[in-house]
Amino acid sequence: MTTRTHQSILAAAAFFAVSAACGQGTDTKSAWQEEFGISSCKLATTGRNPYLVLEPGFQLILEGGGTKLQITVLNETKTVDGVVTRVVEEKEWKDGKLYEIAKNYFAMCPQTKDVFYFGEDVEFYEDGKVVKRDGSWLAGVNGNRAGLMMPGTPKLNMKYYQELARGVAMDRAEIVSLSETCKTPAGTFSKCMKVKEGSAINVLEYEYKYFAPGIGLVGDEDLRLVKHGFIKDK
Repeated sequence: MTTRTHQSILAAAAFFAVSAACGQGTDTKSAWQEEFGISSCKLATTGRNPYLVLEPGFQLILEGGGTKLQITVLNETKTVDGVVTRVVEEKEWKDGKLYEIAKNYFAMCPQTKDVFYFGEDVEFYEDGKVVKRDGSWLAGVNGNRAGLMMPGTPKLNMKYYQELARGVAMDRAEIVSLSETCKTPAGTFSKCMKVKEGSAINVLEYEYKYFAPGIGLVGDEDLRLVKHGFIKDK
């Protein structure tokens, strides 16, 4: 997934009202979950849980700091490690120029509503041409395994791996609040989830993301949700 890791969260503070009840996960001794019982699920390519919509045509657009991020659930699937997954496309522009396109591969467990992450194909652009594909990975290749993108029943202080591709992509997340109020150009949302995301590859870098119930990502550092809903022909 698109990640803008920074040690500063000052930009986010400018448009998110942080609840006093926010729980900061500071227990460094607790283990990061990397086993999710995926084999016991009859995985599906469509569905939704409280903080992620996996339905074709659903789109989020976030903007801020000269960057535009467009996330679209495509009407496409891809088989990864024997699992049919849904393709979710992320496009990012910087100062009006295309910077990155990533196709992410998700599947949902209908029983738990957990959404699992089976990998991504990433392309970085300069002057309209692909210059690198850093961060690409697929479950089932070189020992890579699927991670948990979004739990169906989020709990405070949950800590889990989103990506399990050693040496390539090892993003992980910690839920630090379930009671944020998020102010964005698209509206003000209550009961938002605040997630601290980082990587086991570089533990000193992290960022905070905010997710609104029934919508999904509404804030990521200086990015704010400006539009959401279903579009045609995707």
